[in-house]
Amino acid sequence: LEPFSSCSYMHGGQQPQKHYGITSSISMAFPREVDHQYTQKLSEAMKPFGVFEDEDELNHRLAVLGKLNTFVKEWIAEISETKNLPPSAITNVGGKIFTFGSYRLGVHTKGADIDALCVSPRHVERTDFFDSFFAKLKLHEEIKDLRVSVIKVYLLCLVAGQIDLLFARLALQSIPDNLDLRGDSHLRNLDIRCIRSLNGCRVTDEILYLVPNKENFRLTLRAIKLWAKRRGIYSNMLGFLGGVSWAMLVARTCQLYPNAVAATLVHKFFLVFSKWEWPNPVLLKQPEDSNLNLPVWDPRVNPSDRYHLMPIITPAYPQQNSTYNVSTSTRTIMSEEFKYGLSVTDDILQGKTDWSKLFQPPNFFLKYKHYIVLTASASTEENQLEWIGLVESKIRVLVGNLERNEYITLAHVNPTSFPGNKESCSENEFVSMWFIGIIFKKVENAESVNIDLTYDIQSFTDTVYRQANNINMLKDGMKIEATHVKKKQLHQYLPVELVQRKKRVGWMLSSGRGSIPFCHSWSTSQPYFKGPPLGPCSQCVLKRGPGEEGILRKANV
Repeated sequence: LEPFSSCSYMHGGQQPQKHYGITSSISMAFPREVDHQYTQKLSEAMKPFGVFEDEDELNHRLAVLGKLNTFVKEWIAEISETKNLPPSAITNVGGKIFTFGSYRLGVHTKGADIDALCVSPRHVERTDFFDSFFAKLKLHEEIKDLRVSVIKVYLLCLVAGQIDLLFARLALQSIPDNLDLRGDSHLRNLDIRCIRSLNGCRVTDEILYLVPNKENFRLTLRAIKLWAKRRGIYSNMLGFLGGVSWAMLVARTCQLYPNAVAATLVHKFFLVFSKWEWPNPVLLKQPEDSNLNLPVWDPRVNPSDRYHLMPIITPAYPQQNSTYNVSTSTRTIMSEEFKYGLSVTDDILQGKTDWSKLFQPPNFFLKYKHYIVLTASASTEENQLEWIGLVESKIRVLVGNLERNEYITLAHVNPTSFPGNKESCSENEFVSMWFIGIIFKKVENAESVNIDLTYDIQSFTDTVYRQANNINMLKDGMKIEATHVKKKQLHQYLPVELVQRKKRVGWMLSSGRGSIPFCHSWSTSQPYFKGPPLGPCSQCVLKRGPGEEGILRKANV
């Protein structure tokens, strides 16, 4: 039993019941042979999507991170020398690279970025990191591209992909190789930027510490992240959930079913969260107060926290809600997806379908009658990359405006952006588009109601332009437009295959009473076929009545 768990003794001198997390487990049942078989099938179903990194890629990344760690130590030693530290101190000054996010959790996919943190001793300043360390990196032959923002350095390494590197300095004279960041005492006397930089590592390490079985957790999380991406609900920025939030939901499921394997845990994940009574928070452990006077999520103290719709609370101090971007619409969409996931996994575990069905994407462009097309354009590719980053970060403002419109029930943003239609774009114009599905409320005398979205859209575009001006980003050619269209007009913006309903090729049974759809479970080995047994097929709703026999022919159904 790992040290985070606790025991509560049962009546009658029975064995103590193990606790994981803030409540007792729902089931301590151990897996059956069939559960292992379903888990193997789940793993096989994920392989075509590139969710598993091969041994060579993994070793490349480890080697690069090792070199980067050595590089950081060299740089800190050089900085220490310029600051006149004694030679004995310089020898032991240390420095370390920590990873966090999906790479640290062990669920990164092929080619995914690595989130990393450079930790330095107290005499190294943040300005040193963005000046001398950045300059030193520029000279490194293995680094293909290098960019810097206000909070991090982006390294594009030839063999390891992109590494996003944050910086934090601790109030320590030296940074030992065996440093553990989980202790709250490391946060003392730090500025808020360093505390935020440390938070990613501390949360990731705490999640791993709080799950009963790391391997079961990892495979389950890979499946849930793949499902969320395929179903279009993976985006913290747009008001869905990001990687750390999905990890915490999976970790909570593992705590409730500590001995279950991945196939069972995926099913239980949907069972638990399709029935979860939001806004009750998801917690992996009881929040602790470390008396450091840092702001934490606490609706008893902070009135604004009471309005969070889907709180999932990080387990490391200072505890925060990782889902503050969730809106009424995105919560509704995710709740529907949890229920759909439960229905599919019910069928999988009953042998009615296979795991591939769980990862089938919905057809967003057939789901709604009305859409908002949001277009962001710029005159150069470089400007466009900057511009779409800002626009995308503000889309949830538009969703919020639409939700507050009295005639709108739901605003569903598709996280995927699409390039502009080449025919309608000028030669020197770079265009990206996002689509928001709209459900209008049913009102009496609908023909006489004129729904005006001008204010909702205008206030959003004003917000984006104002923000761009404030950070001196706005350049000639940067434009943003939002247009209301109906489903039948989407072909003007998107490839035909995305907006047309796919025809399923199947079999029809020609008989004296006309053609009826042919069930996939019937045999087609004979050219002349007398039809299925009377009554319904076990795998579909088709029925055959007396005398329904005829010739099989292929048809679109």
